[in-house]
Amino acid sequence: MTLKILSKSKIAHKKTAIIIKNGGIAIIPTETVYGFAVNAFDIEAIKKVYDIKNRNCNKPLIVMASNIESLKTIVRIPHGALKIIQKFWPGQLTLIFPTTEIGQILSGGKKSLGVRIPNNKFVLKLLKELNIPIFTTSVNISNNISAKNLKETSRFNNIVDVMVDGGQCKFSFESTIIDMVKFPYVIVRKGCLDINKILKYIAY
Repeated sequence: MTLKILSKSKIAHKKTAIIIKNGGIAIIPTETVYGFAVNAFDIEAIKKVYDIKNRNCNKPLIVMASNIESLKTIVRIPHGALKIIQKFWPGQLTLIFPTTEIGQILSGGKKSLGVRIPNNKFVLKLLKELNIPIFTTSVNISNNISAKNLKETSRFNNIVDVMVDGGQCKFSFESTIIDMVKFPYVIVRKGCLDINKILKYIAY
């Protein structure tokens, strides 16, 4: 049975963290859309998310963490990215960086991964409680519309281990994604963060 809990509950982040640490799958609210969340170091839990979403295994998940140091275990952050990170993190911007050796192991050999520090109070509390990165992906069956509130996640009831109700997502649209593995950088997805606001902060 799936545990359902309000994000405003004082113990929501602690209960969710315990479940994730024990190999469980969570559905959590972010400022963009609802996401599946699992321990980034739990390969079996990661595989389960791919199965639940019917997601192509060649499509990587996104890594979330509460701070840059946690992300450095999985990706190598180039100096040129620091200015944009300082301006837009925490926030609705995903940046793709080269993976470390650990990152390649966790991602099935992928040489790059998208990472983000989200701007959602519950998720940040959860990440600090976990003290490890999580792998995330939007709550949907692949190539379908992403969930923007808990009601839209209902098809996964009794499939995941915990659902956290954070109400309607603030932006209700996916994050903007920029590939910064090499120059020239590539806008992979135009999301809820205006690209025009980002360009002047990209170091050339």
